[in-house]
Amino acid sequence: MDVGRMFGEGAPPLWSGGPTPGGLYSFPGTNNKQHEAKTHTMYPSTSGTSVVGLVYDGGVMVGADTLGSYGSLARFRNVERTFKVTDKAVLTCSGDIADYQFIREVIEQKVRDDEICGFTPVLNAGALHCWLTRVLYNRRSRFDPLWLECVVAGLKDDKPFLGYVDKIGTAFEAQEVATGFGMHMAIPMIREAREKKGKLSRDEARKLLVDCLKVLYYRDCRAHFKYQVADVTAEGVKFENDLDLKPETSWSIANFVRGYE
Repeated sequence: MDVGRMFGEGAPPLWSGGPTPGGLYSFPGTNNKQHEAKTHTMYPSTSGTSVVGLVYDGGVMVGADTLGSYGSLARFRNVERTFKVTDKAVLTCSGDIADYQFIREVIEQKVRDDEICGFTPVLNAGALHCWLTRVLYNRRSRFDPLWLECVVAGLKDDKPFLGYVDKIGTAFEAQEVATGFGMHMAIPMIREAREKKGKLSRDEARKLLVDCLKVLYYRDCRAHFKYQVADVTAEGVKFENDLDLKPETSWSIANFVRGYE
């Protein structure tokens, strides 16, 4: 007796085009590689660092540098990570630049679809923040997260709005928001200023934001002296691009740091 044939080895299919005994059947129209393990990018190749945002009396302001770091290499010096979604919303992201470009394209298409379909309510910052929480949490649940920390600034019900969403769907609203090193360095600076002055004017908020970016440039090796600022008020969105921290910074104290060359 053929033992191998008795246990199904080399036996003919159970029916024409069907599986062999003991084998797997590939249904028509399915991918034969469907049982293989999926792999995702778990470490961003090109990334951006801290974002800082704060609410002031009458509006919201956010700032971020323009450096795209390829690992530890300061590779791309003019990567803008802040863009205008509508007249009531601005999005700024730190993390993977490729994922930022992807989510930006999706949002821009969403805004175009709203305009084409004639939706009267303009996508505001509150709605965008809520939508992002669902999208990023959905990607996290599929074990394929968008490697981003997003800061949404703008207006909600004609009032200043500032919100945060990260790659696993953690979300909150606050009067001051920061990502990366900014969570540890910029947030305490902003809260201290609020305790001393109460409500901040636009000029005070602008100066405080630049001071935060300056500290991050000193302390974060992934930060850059080129930066951009977005200011959102009831009048609309105002961008300041290609700004430079160099005239306001000094490295003379570095000579007193041991190991500095």
